[in-house]
Amino acid sequence: MADNTFKIQLLETTAALITAAFGLVAALAWNEAIKAIIAEFLGSDGTIPGLVAYAMIVTVIAVIATLLIARAIGKLKAADKKAEE
Repeated sequence: MADNTFKIQLLETTAALITAAFGLVAALAWNEAIKAIIAEFLGSDGTIPGLVAYAMIVTVIAVIATLLIARAIGKLKAADKKAEE
């Protein structure tokens, strides 16, 4: 049981760090897209479709990764709870 407790803590910490990292990447991607949109309205050259597509792709990857990590943690917690009973 102690081994599973360590694994759960390790996975939870890793999940938090990975989620934060993907959140940062998604935020930076959207930041660039928004800056390009603003620049476009002000008459500057920009690659809006590329930046928006990039932001959307990074966001989707972040959501999928977060869901997969949460599912893995849920399964491990369920197995640990079952082992305790």
